[in-house]
Amino acid sequence: MEQYKVLKKDSLDEFIRRLSAHDKVVAPVSRGYNTFSFQEVTGAEAIALHYIPTILPPKKYFMPQREHIVSYAVSSNEWQPVLQYEKLVLFGVHTCDLAGIQCLNMVFSEKPKDINYIVRKNKLAIIGFECNRYCDEYASCKVVDNHLPNGGYDLFFTELEDSFIFHVNTMLGEQMVKKTGVFTEAGREHLKQLEAVRERKRTLFKDEVTVDHHTLKLLFDKGASSAVWGDLGKRCVACGNCTNVCPTCYCFDIRDEIQLDFNKGARVRQWDSCQNEEFASVSSGENFRKTRGERQRHRYMRKFKYPLEKFSRYFCTGCGRCTRTCMAKISLKETINALAKELM
Repeated sequence: MEQYKVLKKDSLDEFIRRLSAHDKVVAPVSRGYNTFSFQEVTGAEAIALHYIPTILPPKKYFMPQREHIVSYAVSSNEWQPVLQYEKLVLFGVHTCDLAGIQCLNMVFSEKPKDINYIVRKNKLAIIGFECNRYCDEYASCKVVDNHLPNGGYDLFFTELEDSFIFHVNTMLGEQMVKKTGVFTEAGREHLKQLEAVRERKRTLFKDEVTVDHHTLKLLFDKGASSAVWGDLGKRCVACGNCTNVCPTCYCFDIRDEIQLDFNKGARVRQWDSCQNEEFASVSSGENFRKTRGERQRHRYMRKFKYPLEKFSRYFCTGCGRCTRTCMAKISLKETINALAKELM
């Protein structure tokens, strides 16, 4: 039987304070100019509860932008694996970002499993937060079915009229409820309010593009030779912003950084981008995706075609970050609509 707990709105600060007394808590915080990022908090006053998706998704805690993975000494041929992690609580994670974490979990749990990722993931507690309305005009969470909660959290809360209702999803979530001691049992009236919220969302959230969830894959099955990619190639500046802010992009590069004594060094893993010109280059000089249009096509296929064939789900979460951050004003929704107009 599902567990639901209730937290009064004026008790949210006490909940965060008690939680942060045991563990480091990170939550969305305003950075000005309608931008937000996950930062450490010790109380609710700093938290921006109603926020558009953060500049970087919470994947930065699962897969750091720069990660030291090996220390070595050339003279003695010593190699020492390095495992960097931090125990913390992620608070206020939107459903689109929960979906992104689920995608990364699938990728890094494939054999050979990425031990660094898995250990780090197991040190993180996740408290999700429901969007009762659209974040902004860039969001497209309905067409990829991420507008409603679908697991991937320990606790998940929804704002009601005068309180928050929390779904307790895991044993870790239950432990957080017990050790903070600020919750009461949810009653029938709270559950009715929750259902009313979900019913309003079913009316408010509509497919944000001209095709539905199931037609998306067919669009990209037929769209490899579309003229749309050439148009995107003319506009794209190959900055890599879209992949850096994407919750499900996981490409990385491995580099050795040797000290000035040419003996000791570190092997590091850092984010990379398929939008960089040299990304698909090989040592013989060939580049398998020479043009920006080809690289843009690859990015879209990695969201709407390839992962569906391998993992049976879209790797676009509908967060809108790629459109929000694009310097060339390339819009994901406009691209999909252009493909549909040409191909359907």
